[in-house]
Amino acid sequence: MNFLLATIRRELLLAFRNRSEIINPLAFFVIVIALFPLAVSPEASVLANIAPGILWVAALLATLLSLESLFKQDFEDGSLEQIMVSPQSLLLLSIGKVISHWLISGFLLALLSPLLGIMLFLPPIAIGALVSSLLLGTPTLSLIGAIGAGLTVGLRKGGMLISLLVLPLYMPVLIFGAGTVQAGVMGLPIGGYLAILGAMLVLSLMLAPFAIAAALRLSIRG
Repeated sequence: MNFLLATIRRELLLAFRNRSEIINPLAFFVIVIALFPLAVSPEASVLANIAPGILWVAALLATLLSLESLFKQDFEDGSLEQIMVSPQSLLLLSIGKVISHWLISGFLLALLSPLLGIMLFLPPIAIGALVSSLLLGTPTLSLIGAIGAGLTVGLRKGGMLISLLVLPLYMPVLIFGAGTVQAGVMGLPIGGYLAILGAMLVLSLMLAPFAIAAALRLSIRG
């Protein structure tokens, strides 16, 4: 547990020292959403109808943007190899990295989303559904994305390959995340959607850390 907390603290400190890791996903999220009214239509009725999909696609892409650097620095300075031969658990390192990544990407995106939802004329009744869906869905995106980051950590330009690996696995989260917000817009119950997102998160928490650790071992030994 001490190693896990130390990993999270270290990653957060590094992120705050290199603030571009925090600012870039948030700026990308804002810019993508700001472009849609220019490209589609500035009418409130049109934007309100497509807002759930826009917000979730933008959040997904913003999360994906920061995945390439998740293990890259530790791989380049030899930290990953040292952890593999040390008594410390690579599994705990993977969990700590994912938690840190979510805190500086998915969690902040969820906090920022109400403002952008209002900008897209999302009804106030749907704001809670938006925030809830992002808080439940973005950790799953980080967990799945970390598997792709682990598999491509040894490649010089692995960002595109990460996208190809994880985007098909992101589709269920995207569908039910956007569906939650759409149900909120229509005034329908969102409990079923949130339950499915929660089940995806629990399943990812159970399986993804082992897959991440295995991917890192495969990349380092390869």
